[in-house]
Amino acid sequence: QVQLVESGGGLVQPGDSLQLSCTASGIPFTSSTARWYRRAPGSQRELVASIVDPDRAIYGNSVKGRFTISRDNDRKMVYLRMTNLRPEDTGVYYCNASQVGEFDYWGQGTQVTVSS
Repeated sequence: QVQLVESGGGLVQPGDSLQLSCTASGIPFTSSTARWYRRAPGSQRELVASIVDPDRAIYGNSVKGRFTISRDNDRKMVYLRMTNLRPEDTGVYYCNASQVGEFDYWGQGTQVTVSS
């Protein structure tokens, strides 16, 4: 069974840090590009970060320097370390694993709320 399961969301204050995790099962994770997206209230989904391997990670402009994406292929996990969180980082964060022309899988999302 194909599954992507996110965890680690929650309510934090501005300036706090949080780490999201995504566990994959039932997919050829090693060959995938792993991404984190988010959807803020009333907004479209946006790409937060993407990773193929440690040397090929990209970030959305709004999170550069604050967020770090990483992956553990042995454990089939991808992480998003978020620091210096801002209220505008609030949203539902989704994990995605894909390979062009082969598969494109999504998790159910985890809520991150940044509020004082």
